[in-house]
Amino acid sequence: MSRDPLVVGNVVGDVLDPFIKSAAMRVIYNNKELTNGSELKPSAITNQPRVEIRGRNARTLYTLVMVDPDSPSPSNPTKREYLHWLVTDIPETTNASYGNEIVSYESPRPTAGIHRLVFILFRQSVSQTIYAPGWRQNFNTRDFAAVYNLGDPVAAVFFNCQRENGCGGRRYNK
Repeated sequence: MSRDPLVVGNVVGDVLDPFIKSAAMRVIYNNKELTNGSELKPSAITNQPRVEIRGRNARTLYTLVMVDPDSPSPSNPTKREYLHWLVTDIPETTNASYGNEIVSYESPRPTAGIHRLVFILFRQSVSQTIYAPGWRQNFNTRDFAAVYNLGDPVAAVFFNCQRENGCGGRRYNK
């Protein structure tokens, strides 16, 4: 039985294939570091987070993707995955603000149910032009990684979010 929170939270499966973590990524909202499965309200995530990549080689570049696989609702995710943010060419040892923002940060505002919001980090083999998709809904992280030869993710973290006064548990439909 896996204890990996990405597996337990169905992030591996719904968004990603199994991968080996090989980079250190920290996601920080309002001076609080995210841990997998933490709960944040929409009011806490209105501004883009600080995303730090730790390492020793500033010539290594990364691509960051932020998606909501539960849009518009976990029980009927017809817009899976909704793309909230896309940044490329982030140098290792820095944070996402040093990268090239391809799709600007859009604050998640779930209206129904508990949504998982997932940050996925890819190591780039080269600096390349990555084009913004023409839409945010129905983005596919696996297809995106394949088109740009990004390979497997090197890190991922997710948090749960529901509307400010929301309550109730997650429903999984298989």
